Amino acid sequence: MTVRRTDGIRGTDGTAAQASTFAQVLDAAAGPAALSPSSHNCQPWGLGRATSARARRAAADLTGEDAEEYLVLALDRGRELTALAAHAVEMVVSCGIYWRLLLRGLAAQGWTAAAVRVLEGDDGAGPDAASRLGAGWPAAWTPLCVVALRPGPPSGEHLGDLHDTALARRTHRGPYRPEPLAPGLLRDLEEPGTPEADGGPIHLRHLTEPRELRTFAAFVARHGGRDFGHRAAWRETHSFVRRDAAEAAARGDGFTLDQLFGRLSRPRRAAMRCALAPATMNLLGRVGYHRVLAAGLADIVRRTPAVVTMGFAGQATGRADLLRGGARLADYWWRATRYGLSLHPISIVIQHDDLRDRLERELSLSGRTFFVSRVGVAGPSAPHSHRRDDAATHVVI
Repeated sequence: MTVRRTDGIRGTDGTAAQASTFAQVLDAAAGPAALSPSSHNCQPWGLGRATSARARRAAADLTGEDAEEYLVLALDRGRELTALAAHAVEMVVSCGIYWRLLLRGLAAQGWTAAAVRVLEGDDGAGPDAASRLGAGWPAAWTPLCVVALRPGPPSGEHLGDLHDTALARRTHRGPYRPEPLAPGLLRDLEEPGTPEADGGPIHLRHLTEPRELRTFAAFVARHGGRDFGHRAAWRETHSFVRRDAAEAAARGDGFTLDQLFGRLSRPRRAAMRCALAPATMNLLGRVGYHRVLAAGLADIVRRTPAVVTMGFAGQATGRADLLRGGARLADYWWRATRYGLSLHPISIVIQHDDLRDRLERELSLSGRTFFVSRVGVAGPSAPHSHRRDDAATHVVI
């Protein structure tokens, strides 16, 4: 989106106090955003704050706004998943989730977006933006979006509520209570948090009818083992499995076996680590072990009260579409958590184009599906996922 262009760049001289205040505001907003979900908890986002004359000039040129502050959202290519082509969509959607919660946190403190520019590769801005932002821009980061920010009235949302809900959010992979979810609750979840942006709506649908859930569970049973049997995909997945909570905390990413399977005894944990090793999975795949895993996942799906799907209006997905999808998903997941609901993405069924196409036909899903998840009330709270330090995700340029 391009907005009004003004001449000149607002200087930073004489605004040290304001800059210090914004740094504190940004830190506070980044807290909830850093708790955003991402595939394998890989956290592929990066955030740059433009403070140098060169970076501010570039941000002003890109947004068409002379603003007090500029932020740049990035995809950290050193963190992204690459084993499957569909991961390219997942990574930018994950960045969109983070971006949405960050902007909500800033707005809650009175900093609103005066202009936003998505850096699409085909408009010339994407490839050139990194060099325009200066030498301080990390070489492994791809700029996705620039926002010009101005101080103004707070949005009315409480930053504490954002943080508490983000902290309460978990990916619960175990069984959910089988009782149906109230239709009114589902209708509220289907309402977008903000007006739909240009580019078409995000199609959201809840599968709640027994026939729909049986069809989806049967699909998972038939096809849900593909990633387990895909050597490159499983090797990448396994690289994010942490030995224990201590290793997860030290690395600040990934997930533990307890997060996947619930609390395990030490012998059981050791056995699962051996069974899930890429070499073992490759060997067991020859005797159909991936189908056993798919059947177990399908059984959990079959006993879930609802499944949510989200899809883009068209099959073409530019960065603006992907970021908008991430924003819609961020609002949905946040609101579901406020209602005491949990989500468990079933990404396996949409990570291969042929499976995604087949799923869309069998369930009559609109558009290009980019998210499928179980929704329901989970049992005991799952362990929380660890996060990287801000120093690894934030830069000042």
